[in-house]
Amino acid sequence: MKVIQLYKQESELIKRALKNNREAQHVLFEMHAPKMLSVCRYYIKDLQQAEEAMLNGFFKVFTQLKTFRNEGSFEGWIRRIMVRESLSYLRSKRSFEQLEDHVSELAEAEYLETSLVESQWNASDIQQLIDSLPDGYRAVFVMYAIEGYKHHEISELLNISEGTSKSQLFKARKLLQQQIVKLKSIENGTH
Repeated sequence: MKVIQLYKQESELIKRALKNNREAQHVLFEMHAPKMLSVCRYYIKDLQQAEEAMLNGFFKVFTQLKTFRNEGSFEGWIRRIMVRESLSYLRSKRSFEQLEDHVSELAEAEYLETSLVESQWNASDIQQLIDSLPDGYRAVFVMYAIEGYKHHEISELLNISEGTSKSQLFKARKLLQQQIVKLKSIENGTH
């Protein structure tokens, strides 16, 4: 019942925000800002830069609110804007590393998402591991492993080839695996 009430409340807030009601916009911002900051932080290491990207994203949310069609969740719609804004921010600050490695290496890659999820590390530890990745690797890893994008979608959003997307994912996984092995050996006292 609370979910239905929350949905009705959010729906009403969206209608009011469409009429430029600042109070409704503020409430929607407060409802979604913490999660959206986390989304931006997956892509952008620096908290202040992530906040900047999030605020730019919310500016777009409210200026493009009339394009929201209620075909999915409002939160999902905002999340897509935040992902695009984070990637745009990264593009404007740095160019993505282009890798020319063979995609055949992917066959050797072990999936480490399970290791991260099943580990006893907290979200902050996992975020630090992800933050340690170079920007291009981190963006592809987060989009694929966390956000669930497919390589063809990643290639379109990042303006890279599918092969580069796959290669960057492979390299990101390899780096994370090396860090996990190192951390586990430290935890077990076998370093």
